[in-house]
Amino acid sequence: MEYATLRFLGELKNFLSENKEKGIVLYPINRRASIKDVIEALGPPHTEIEKIVLVNGGKKKNIDFDYILKGNEEILIFPFSPPVDVTKPSYLNGRIPFFEIKFVVDVNVGKLAKLLRMLGFDTAYDWRNNDDSIAELAYRENRILLTKDIGLLKRKKVIWGKYIKAINPEDQLKEVLNFFGLKPPYKILTRCLNCNSKLEPVEKEKILHRLEPKTKKYFNKFYICPVCDKIYWAGSHQEHMIYKLKALGILR
Repeated sequence: MEYATLRFLGELKNFLSENKEKGIVLYPINRRASIKDVIEALGPPHTEIEKIVLVNGGKKKNIDFDYILKGNEEILIFPFSPPVDVTKPSYLNGRIPFFEIKFVVDVNVGKLAKLLRMLGFDTAYDWRNNDDSIAELAYRENRILLTKDIGLLKRKKVIWGKYIKAINPEDQLKEVLNFFGLKPPYKILTRCLNCNSKLEPVEKEKILHRLEPKTKKYFNKFYICPVCDKIYWAGSHQEHMIYKLKALGILR
């Protein structure tokens, strides 16, 4: 039987079920399979891979996910090197560039959604969504999937995605911002933290009956969510959020 040598570089080694230290896998060629299928069968999801290089007689050639693996070949598999710009074309087929940065978050990193919305990023999240609907949403609305579910990242409809390593939501936020090179100025507090809709200015007189006495007295500028009807103003809650972002080094 013939074998192909697959070398997984950098953090891709961590996705392997074995040979994690060296990242080298001798793969038996006993069926016709694309390099994408082979890679994902070994562990790493396609969303974590920046490029694949075929080494043949000292010569190197970029190949795409559709390449059919053959025996006696050496394949180098590279992870992404941040910052990653999803608005630029990628050599790997199926990874079309997005026109803007939008996210979809699944339940295992659900708290990350509110933090991204706080910075103004369009972030879809509903704890009731299953994997099928999340993958479909990512595909239909050109959203970057953020998750700890490796299997979900392997879905064919998921074009751009990121496996979240951090445990703490604040660290997860920093991980996402660093990976995708997202820097200030952010559109802070322009989205509803509950439902992701864009906030709209509202006259104080129209919501006066909904305000607490001290809020009526000390604040005059208000915003409202057109979908869930939640009211926002620059109170102590907003100051706390901004302080939190500054403490994380996200804002200056």
